[in-house]
Amino acid sequence: MMKYAIQSRNDKLSNQLMDEAMDYLNGFGLVQDREEPDIVLSIGGDGTLLHAFHKYSYRLKETAFVGIHTGHLGFYADWKPSELEKLVISIARKEYDVIEYPLLDVTINYREKKESSLYLALNESSVKSPEVTLVMDVELNHNHFERFRGDGLVMSTPSGSTAYSKALGGAVVHPSLPSMQLTEMASINNRVFRTVGSPLILPAHHKCVLKPVKGPDFMVTIDHLQLLHKDVKSIEYKVSEERVRFARFRPFPFWRRVKDSFIDKNE
Repeated sequence: MMKYAIQSRNDKLSNQLMDEAMDYLNGFGLVQDREEPDIVLSIGGDGTLLHAFHKYSYRLKETAFVGIHTGHLGFYADWKPSELEKLVISIARKEYDVIEYPLLDVTINYREKKESSLYLALNESSVKSPEVTLVMDVELNHNHFERFRGDGLVMSTPSGSTAYSKALGGAVVHPSLPSMQLTEMASINNRVFRTVGSPLILPAHHKCVLKPVKGPDFMVTIDHLQLLHKDVKSIEYKVSEERVRFARFRPFPFWRRVKDSFIDKNE
């Protein structure tokens, strides 16, 4: 018997759709299970699905996600409220394929503390200094690449390349490519200080390590989570061996989604 869970943005429309979806799904004999769902229906926007992803990140091999947008069309929430009944019927009949997208492993190591903090990111992770200019040595595959000075750095997944990274001038990367992208925030470049000044797209077998030069405390974001980490020794990024699973009920090519979101005026 298929088990489901629903994550709502908790506004009036999203909660109304959640109640309707529960009535439909229960009527088809599906069982609500908030601990071990086979499929998670996110109702809201891409931010709502990010919350759902982190809530169920402990069972990514068993759980698939699908999103209904109650605002603007999203990259993860691509069903309209008017399509709820059609979507629920497809879920009940198991008429969907599962596609997988790459994720980002984030490891934060500390100077004194032996244990590291481990995170998974669906969209991106950013690093900023809480008060002064961020100064970080960037290592690629254990080799020093550059010393960055500026506002911050962002490492994004391919599916997250359309978010913060794109706003910073990063490339839009197709999510079928197991990779990660490092993008600069307002780097300082002059005759004294120099960075590459361009986004770097790194393949799955590469590792990027950031080592602080000035100040051990950093604001680190993991998708929607913002965390202050103190006494940081290094921050490591690599393409995760884990992947997120999305339930795909119909063709919706990635480039069409990019076009609908950034070029067409209809959505």
